[in-house]
Formats: sequence, structure tokens, C-alpha cells
Amino acid sequence: MVEVKTIENDLELLRKVSFNVDIKKDNIQNDIEILKEYCLNHGVFAMAAIQLGIDKRIMYIKNTDLKKIDDDNWNEEIIVINPVIKCREGLTEYWEACASCLDNMGLVLRPYKVVINYIDIKGKKHQKTFKGFPATVFSHEYDHLDGILHMDKAIDLKVMPEEERREFRKTHGYEIFKKDVDYLELVKKWQKK
Repeated sequence: MVEVKTIENDLELLRKVSFNVDIKKDNIQNDIEILKEYCLNHGVFAMAAIQLGIDKRIMYIKNTDLKKIDDDNWNEEIIVINPVIKCREGLTEYWEACASCLDNMGLVLRPYKVVINYIDIKGKKHQKTFKGFPATVFSHEYDHLDGILHMDKAIDLKVMPEEERREFRKTHGYEIFKKDVDYLELVKKWQKK
């Protein structure tokens, strides 16, 4: 059984920048099966390949619907390979957690909207727009591909086990501040407060 890499035992690996996949040369089907198996057997929204020891720019998105947060059987199965962010707009915040970061939860500012280019497992090019909470899920995993943890970006940190997090999030949910202004400008203004 595959185990998630954690900051306790695998910080150096988690800090690696993942490599772009060459669809013609890299056999990634096994990598995707490993990601899928892990996601289906654990209560995660998504998983970047590096979190399972695979240093390729692949992410498996299981759930981007906050209404289905307790439905571990829900599976969107969006496989994103070699993502490139083309646009980020708006500003949101959410108390993020991560399988790799143990009980460390952080309040993280993320874009409301993310437009990306990526390829699928057959090498076909796609452009996709994530808005709202799906943009947060994508952004969290995208950071992993660059060796960045949510704790690095957090404006506040708490140590809280999973059951306490679930209760805490009932009163500290996903919040949208702006939808259509440049994300980086908003973050700069927010940090000056």
C-alpha cells in the first residue's frame, strides 16, 4: 500500500520541484493508478504526485465540492498533467489542511478564479477554468508541484486533528472577498494591512 509522504519524514522530497511529463516517453499509467487508489481510499480533495513520492507534474483531483466534503465515495477524477497557470483573479481564504502536513492547518489566501492549460493522459491539450473552491483545491495541489506547502503561504496557522478541523470549519468556512481583480495585486494589498 502506498503511503503519503509527510513533513515529518520526507520534507526534502516534498520541497522538490516536480518534472514535466513527456507523454511519449514517460509511462504514467501506473503513477495515475497509484494516485487514484490513494485518493479513493482516503478523505482528500486531491493529491499531487510528489506527495506519493512521484516527482512528476501530475495531480489527481477527487473532489472540489464543499457540499460533498464528507462523501469519501464522490470522485470527479480530473487528471491534470503539466499544468500551466494562464490567469488568476479574485481573492478567497480557507483553512487548508494537507495529508502531507499532518495536523498543521493554515488560513491561506487563494485566487477565486484560475485558468490553466494542461494535457490529459493521452497527450491532448486542454484549457480549464476553476472558480471558487475548485480554484483553491487546484492551487493547493499546484503549489505541491513546485515544492510549496500551504503552511508556507498561510496567514495564520493552527495545529488541529482531523475531527477538530471538521468542527472548526463549520464556523470558519470558505470565504470569497473579490472575484474579478488581479490576484497578485489583491494579495499585495492584503499583506500590507
